[in-house]
Amino acid sequence: MSIKRSFLGVPIHLGALLLALFLFSGMESHAAHPDVPDSEDAIKAGEAIFNANCKTCHKLDQRYTGPALRGVTDRRTIDWAKNFILNSQALIQSGDAQAVALFKEYNNIVMPAHDFLSDGDLTNLLSYIEYGGKEEAAVDAVAGAEGAAGAAGGIPSEYLGIILGVLIVVLLLILVVLALIVSVLTKYLNTSDKVSVEDKEFINQKGSIKKVLTSDMLIVIVTTIVMALVVKTAIDGLYGIGIQQGYAPAQPIAYSHELHAGQYEIPCQYCHTGVEIGKSANIPSANICMNCHMHIQNVGGKEGVSPEIAKLYDAYDNNKPIEWVRIHNLPDLAYFNHSQHVKVGGIECQTCHGPIEEMEVVYQHSALTMGWCIDCHRNTEINAQGNEYYDKLVQLHSESKDALKVKDIGGLECAKCHY
Repeated sequence: MSIKRSFLGVPIHLGALLLALFLFSGMESHAAHPDVPDSEDAIKAGEAIFNANCKTCHKLDQRYTGPALRGVTDRRTIDWAKNFILNSQALIQSGDAQAVALFKEYNNIVMPAHDFLSDGDLTNLLSYIEYGGKEEAAVDAVAGAEGAAGAAGGIPSEYLGIILGVLIVVLLLILVVLALIVSVLTKYLNTSDKVSVEDKEFINQKGSIKKVLTSDMLIVIVTTIVMALVVKTAIDGLYGIGIQQGYAPAQPIAYSHELHAGQYEIPCQYCHTGVEIGKSANIPSANICMNCHMHIQNVGGKEGVSPEIAKLYDAYDNNKPIEWVRIHNLPDLAYFNHSQHVKVGGIECQTCHGPIEEMEVVYQHSALTMGWCIDCHRNTEINAQGNEYYDKLVQLHSESKDALKVKDIGGLECAKCHY
């Protein structure tokens, strides 16, 4: 009886070990710091903080605009994590190597300060990051994959990692089954009288790393994994086309929202006059700026005319528009009405534009993708009190135990945004 040489001829212990090391060499496992509480109350409180401040840019288990957060207390100290959340820019400017590396890795996107959070809030937030959101992530992965496949005819890129992980698990299970088969066959052939001495020597021969690395099966597995990663990277790039999150162009006049909206608390509606009455928020004309700067010529009572304010005077005196560079720009196929959201819906400017009152240089805070808008419509509750427009809708929704949300009044209909 002759036996053909194959990958299965190598002792399965060595083959399994090498393959497992290869497959899992890039996988990370995280353990939360023991000082992070795992109580339900802390996790629930942390979830509310996460949804209000972090959800736009972060996911717990996936890289998004910012890094995946789960396991942060394993990778960093608790004090470092809290300081970074409170004021990442202060930590970066202090020269902290880890903070600087993160800032550079994520394209110098400025993370807003959260110095309004107490130490207890930060602890609860870390509790949710480490222990919360696991069931929701699994449900969202399935629902999101189905929804995106129906809408776009494909699988969202963030789920390709999950699919790849499942395939790796399946391959490992197959490897275990093959190991059992080889073990049983080896014992049988060693006890069989029909097998020659030469064949038994071949069956019991020692395997080598060279044979494992040059085997056809390993080459196929490695090639498949590499191709899958290449395809995933390409799809990630395609899904990122048109997304300008973090975009912060230089403006013709260095206008500071931190100074005007933050320090002096000028309402957004004073300059952006159309935000409550029309589709667009309006970029203020020079005459609106001159309402104040007819009298204010410099910052902080300094002598003379500020160089930036001088640019405003030049535009006003010569009747020339200031050529502001647009930052937030939706595609022509999408319809968005500011008055519907701000006046009717009561949505704060910061919901979409981020902490605008803290921005020295304005940047695009949110992704402004279709998925981002749909998530907001799914989660945002309608404030129907004192608004007769919603009376009938509230009555129709009265039998539901859930709160009335935008999705319940047509917020997920295609024609609402794509006309």
